Amino acid sequence: MTSPSSSSLKHRVALVTGSSSGIGYETSLMLARNGFITYATMRNLKKSENIKSLTEKEKLPLKVEQLDVTDDRSVKNAIQSITVESSKIDVLVNNAGYALNGAFEDIAMDELKAQYETNLFGVARVTQAVLPFMRKQKSGIIVNISSGVVPMGGFPGGSAYVSTKFAIEGLSKSMKYELEPFGIKVVLVEPGVIGTNFFNAVVVAKKSQDSSSPYSNIMKKMAPRFEEIMKNASSPELVARVVLKAITDENPSLIYLAGKDVEQLKEANRGMSDEEFYRMMKKNFNLDSIESTT
Repeated sequence: MTSPSSSSLKHRVALVTGSSSGIGYETSLMLARNGFITYATMRNLKKSENIKSLTEKEKLPLKVEQLDVTDDRSVKNAIQSITVESSKIDVLVNNAGYALNGAFEDIAMDELKAQYETNLFGVARVTQAVLPFMRKQKSGIIVNISSGVVPMGGFPGGSAYVSTKFAIEGLSKSMKYELEPFGIKVVLVEPGVIGTNFFNAVVVAKKSQDSSSPYSNIMKKMAPRFEEIMKNASSPELVARVVLKAITDENPSLIYLAGKDVEQLKEANRGMSDEEFYRMMKKNFNLDSIESTT
């Protein structure tokens, strides 16, 4: 993948959420290294040491800004600070998010609401704050980091997380119609399994940790399968490169895949009926012979 000329990207302003680690971290660095004035935002500024160190070492056009996507005031303050300083926002990368794991029946409503507050309403909150500036300048591109679980259809224990990503896809596809007349583009990036601390930071539903859960056999079966899948994970830098391609393409596609695994799954899905694809995925998860605990 060829990189665009850095000189052609100078003075373009990018805002990336969830930049303390993983995809957000690598995307912020990738954009800054390619000439974007980049605002790497994160909820906890104590986690900014690494990106600040690299910024100083490489003399990158990158600044760290506090932004909690679940907090209206934090979002408003961050956007105001950025626009006062840079006058515009050309690129928004909605990346902040986490995964809540557990069988749906075991997930408490407060846990489910917290998942949606970050993964979906966080995207909505930041996007709504940025859109007035993009409309005024009659240009901009919004990149929403979705997930390869959307073409996959889901996985056991992933109902909360997966449903937020389906919601983001529906939101993005609908916004595209609305924003196109204003010169604003919308892009979805669907990463496959990525080797970040994302999986280490998975939140497990409290009730799902109870061995007496009727779904405990399924959850136990999934754990070693995830460990096996992670052995072939792609790097977060791969996703950052896909984001860079998306925002520098003259006519960006709606959806960009990031990872061989998600590419293969999407291709398999095209050639199978829904039932055939479901049976294939069930076999891949080693759930053919699973039994309930009640």
